[in-house]
Amino acid sequence: MLVALFFLALAIGSGTLLTFLFDKTIPFPARMCMGAAIGTAIASMTGYLLACALGLGAACLWVSAAVLLLPLLTLLNHNFRSQIRNECSRAALAAAAVFKHPTRKQLAVIGLYAALAILLSALFSFAFYQGNDGLYTGVTNNLGDLTLHLQVINSFVHSQNFPPQDPTFAGVRFAYPFLCDVLTAMLVRAGASMTSAMWLQGWVLALALAGLMHYWTRLLTRSHLAGVIAVALVLFSGGLGWSWLFLDLHNSENGLIPLLGHLTHDYTINLDGLFRWGNSLTTLFIPQRSILLGVPLVIVIFCQWWIVVTAQADYVEPKNSRDRMLAAGVLAGLLPLIHAHSYLVVMVMGGCMALIFRRTWRAWVWFVVPAIAVALPQALWLAGSGTLHARDYISWHFGWDHGNLNVVQFWILNLGFFLFALVMALVWRSSEFSTPRPLLKYYLPFLLCFIVPNLISLAPWIWDNIKVLFYWYLASAPLVALLLAKGLRQKSGWRWITAGALVGMLLAGGLDVLRVVTDASPNREFTNADMVAAGAVLAHTGPRAVVLNAPTWQSAVYLTGRLSLLGYTGWIASRGLDYTQRQADIQQIYAGAPGTPALLKQYHVDYVLIGPPELASLPVNEQFWAQQNKVAEAGGYRLYRTRSASERARK
Repeated sequence: MLVALFFLALAIGSGTLLTFLFDKTIPFPARMCMGAAIGTAIASMTGYLLACALGLGAACLWVSAAVLLLPLLTLLNHNFRSQIRNECSRAALAAAAVFKHPTRKQLAVIGLYAALAILLSALFSFAFYQGNDGLYTGVTNNLGDLTLHLQVINSFVHSQNFPPQDPTFAGVRFAYPFLCDVLTAMLVRAGASMTSAMWLQGWVLALALAGLMHYWTRLLTRSHLAGVIAVALVLFSGGLGWSWLFLDLHNSENGLIPLLGHLTHDYTINLDGLFRWGNSLTTLFIPQRSILLGVPLVIVIFCQWWIVVTAQADYVEPKNSRDRMLAAGVLAGLLPLIHAHSYLVVMVMGGCMALIFRRTWRAWVWFVVPAIAVALPQALWLAGSGTLHARDYISWHFGWDHGNLNVVQFWILNLGFFLFALVMALVWRSSEFSTPRPLLKYYLPFLLCFIVPNLISLAPWIWDNIKVLFYWYLASAPLVALLLAKGLRQKSGWRWITAGALVGMLLAGGLDVLRVVTDASPNREFTNADMVAAGAVLAHTGPRAVVLNAPTWQSAVYLTGRLSLLGYTGWIASRGLDYTQRQADIQQIYAGAPGTPALLKQYHVDYVLIGPPELASLPVNEQFWAQQNKVAEAGGYRLYRTRSASERARK
């Protein structure tokens, strides 16, 4: 674990050092957050490229560490070294001053972020943990996503799946943003357990996101209070689902405090289909791990854009603008294999910004060229699987996931007071509450991130449009936060109205987070028997073996990383892959149909697993399989080696 901690610290330090190349004005805490986003992105990309050549082993980790040390070469430059030394000295003096004579405001900010760090640590510790009788998640929306990511990470750790085949759809290229899972696999290879690696990575990136959101909001609004509010709006997002708490309290016999200690359902999603927005932590950042690596990196890019497009020539030299945009372009270029939807958003938003702020068009050239050049090989990889088609991703679909609700009613329920506050921030023009015009111009392109996903489906599963919608919410949060900060500073009744509205914006998301950290919804993903069976599969199969298992989301195969002929069909459908023929053929194989040997050979299946999931969901012909070559039996599972695999081994 210590080696994994050192590696992650090295990545953060390396990224922090790189920030001095393009941003010389950022406060040191925000610089560290920026360094965490940049360093982990570079570490994951470096590790992936090296693993393709060396495998994911000690050599890969050592060379990756050496690459992360390369920014130290910048210290050879005297001016650069002096600048870093001066900033570190200023940061140390400022910290000492706060420690000796803290103001109430400073104590409040330190207390809030310390509490947030503790809360996020607890939250991510319940995202994936080991109990006495198996592996659990305390996040309901993580049930299916967790096992997918475990399969992917284990395929890197145990099966050296580089360049990666789809571990859940063997035989095709893995057209999925997987760098987040590569980073986790590197931490595991560095000595961390799977649960510790996932917790550590999630906690660090969530803290970095919070710090960057605060910094970005402060840049946009020049308000520290707005920065704190924006962080809360993003992390505790939700709609009006908190109103269900009154019904739950009415039906409860124990009162409010016991109810809060054991909440029985989420309040931001899946309440009779009315609520689909969800809370960002419990429905996005924990289950969809890639977006947690993508969003902090994107905020770094957005910060550079704002500084460049709003700066006057008297204050920012052209060279500095070039450096900022060049760095933003390189970081954008890393996004396709980190989070593809984030890359799409960044490129479209960048194009719109260039049109709106035309006087800075030269600076945008420095962004666009590296953003395309660095991303192109990744885009070709994602597009080259031969299994993805634009028609599966893009189609007309009005109103996002509104179901049977009126679209306006749907959005009011799902966004609540946040929607009304945003409209006020956009249209209210007064000396006390008006949003600055440059900020409105900067915000304008982000409206497309709301409009387009409400007109067009951007993924095979319509809910995945939230990967674009969330960027509209992210950009809207500073505007709403500025309005709320101004309201809280009023000495009239507006202060209390604003405080009540803020509570209404945070309560539903807060309830969902509370449900996780109180472990009110423990969901067992794998039993101890499943883990024993996974050990047997690892012991009796080769790293690149193809295993046939039931296409459920709780197969022991996912703990091994061996290539599955067909994983959970929900995963496959969400990526636009056609699995119907493969699923039908799997039914025939388990039934022992006459064409079974030919099908096993056709799909290059090496092993067939029969256990509780297969017996519960497939027509298993016990007489047929009793005559096959059983190589292992453990945890209620049986593992059979196919004749075609034996024939290939003899050759």
